[in-house]
Amino acid sequence: METIIPKTSTVLSALFKADLTTQWRNRRAVVLVLIVPVIIIFTWKVFVAVMGGPFVLSNSIVIGLIAIGLMGYSNSIARDRDKGIFQRLRVAPLPSWAIMCSRLVVQMVMIALITTVVFIVGNSYDGIKLAPEGYVLTYFTAMIGGAVYLSLGQVIVGLIKNPESVNATSRLVYFVFIMVGMFGGISAANNPTGITKQINNILQWSPYGTVRTILAAGMQPEAWSNTATVALLVTVGYTIVFATIGIKKFKWDTK
Repeated sequence: METIIPKTSTVLSALFKADLTTQWRNRRAVVLVLIVPVIIIFTWKVFVAVMGGPFVLSNSIVIGLIAIGLMGYSNSIARDRDKGIFQRLRVAPLPSWAIMCSRLVVQMVMIALITTVVFIVGNSYDGIKLAPEGYVLTYFTAMIGGAVYLSLGQVIVGLIKNPESVNATSRLVYFVFIMVGMFGGISAANNPTGITKQINNILQWSPYGTVRTILAAGMQPEAWSNTATVALLVTVGYTIVFATIGIKKFKWDTK
C-alpha cells in the first residue's frame, strides 16, 4: 500500500491549531505576560510629559517581548521536550523545522497581542496617540525585537536540558533585563552625566536598548534617524548570533 505523505502546508496548519489551542488553554500565563507592561504604562505616566509617549510605550513593549521569549517560549519548549512531545512529533512524516515554525508563529501572535494591548492601554490611560503609519511600523519593529528574545530563549533551552533549570535561568535573565530597562529608563529621564551617562551608552546598545530604540523610532517614522538604523542592524545581528547558537546546541530530547 502506498504511503500518503501530507502536504507541508497541511501539517503546519494542524500544528499551528494545536499550538494555538495549547496557548489558549494556558491563558493564565498569557495574563502574566501582559501584567508587567501594563503596570509600566500606569506607573510611568509621569514620564509621558518628560520623555514622550513613545518612550513609555516602547519600554512597555520591550518588557512584554522579553516575557514572551524568556518566560513563555523557552519554558514551553523545555516542558514539551521533557514530556517527549518532540520525539513523538519527529516520528511523523514532517520536517523538523515545521515543528518549531508553528510555535514561532504562535509567539508572533502573542507579540501582536501584547503590542495591541499596550497601544490600547496607553491611549485610554495616558492619552498616547500615534499616526497610522506609526502603528504599522511599530508592529513591524516589535516582530524584529521579539525575534531577539525568542532566539535568546532558544539559547537557554539549547544549552540547558532540565526544564526546572530552564525555568530558573529564564526567570533570572528576565529579572536582569527588567532591572536594566528600569535603570536605563529612569536614569535617561533624569538627564544623566558622567559615569551614569557612560552606563546608559552601554545599555543603549544592549539587546534591551536596541529593541527599545527601534520601537520608539517606529512610533515616530518622521523622526527615524541613523541611530535607529544602526540599532536595527545590531538587533538583527543579536538575533542571528543567538539563533545560530540556540539551534546548534538544541537537542530534541533530554538524553
